[in-house]
Amino acid sequence: MNPGAVGSNPAADTKNEAKGSCSFKRRLLLLPFLIPPRKLKHPMPYSVVALYQFFALPDFREQQAPIRDLCLSLGIKGTLLLAPEGVNGTLAGSHGALVQLVAALNGPEYLAGRLDRPELKYSTAREMPFARLKIRLKKEIVMLAAPEADPTKIVGTYVAPRDWNALLDDPDMVLLDTRNDFEVAIGTFDQAIDPKIRRFSEFKNFVAENLSPERHRKIAMFCTGGIRCEKASAYMLTQGFAEVYHLKGGILKYLEEIPAAQSRWHGGCFVFDERVALGHGLVEEKPALPVLSRDERYQV
Repeated sequence: MNPGAVGSNPAADTKNEAKGSCSFKRRLLLLPFLIPPRKLKHPMPYSVVALYQFFALPDFREQQAPIRDLCLSLGIKGTLLLAPEGVNGTLAGSHGALVQLVAALNGPEYLAGRLDRPELKYSTAREMPFARLKIRLKKEIVMLAAPEADPTKIVGTYVAPRDWNALLDDPDMVLLDTRNDFEVAIGTFDQAIDPKIRRFSEFKNFVAENLSPERHRKIAMFCTGGIRCEKASAYMLTQGFAEVYHLKGGILKYLEEIPAAQSRWHGGCFVFDERVALGHGLVEEKPALPVLSRDERYQV
């Protein structure tokens, strides 16, 4: 590693055919979300789903109350952000409730097919990791304050967890951890550069001050679940960087799929809920944390 370098009445028949087609299309629309995650070795009382997707959501304000009511009716807690650019959040409840929620969100009463390619990651918790439900309205689902960084128009190359280690073996690859400094302190990948940022919006400054398209031709990056890297890779491409790669599904997907014996990861992966951090197999860990206020711990 070189630091420098998503026979009947015709009228009735027609009506029934249309109704059947609509029903079939709706089932197809919901099918991806009705497939449960793989069975976990150690079932726990609560399931947790992290989800996000970038898509045009001009009616995000109108969606707030209906989505809140839906979550409350299912006994779900956690945080979901709504913005003109899409949705992002982590929610917890029974496994059945979460599967029902994700399917319903893409249905006609809510997002109506726009949540068609969400990044979903399921894990478990011994206790409910959230105290309450928050459906928040935001300018961005992850704040970078760079309008040119639009992942629906331009984004880096996705790298599956199974291919990640091989990518890192490229001696010309510059590996960036796009997370906050206290997250990096808990765990990171071998030879990753820590930008030492307190919040994601500072990433632009790090790039401007430390990297250049001429000298750093190959960039690989990672974050907790993938969302920050979608924004960061889009930003770097608009700034002229030639090759930008990012870990699909983020650290959590890597820890879920890659055995510890083959892993390049060290430490725990900080998560923005009361579980604090997860390790290989998405097992809860309780690492020592730096002294932080609650606001700092939940600041992306």
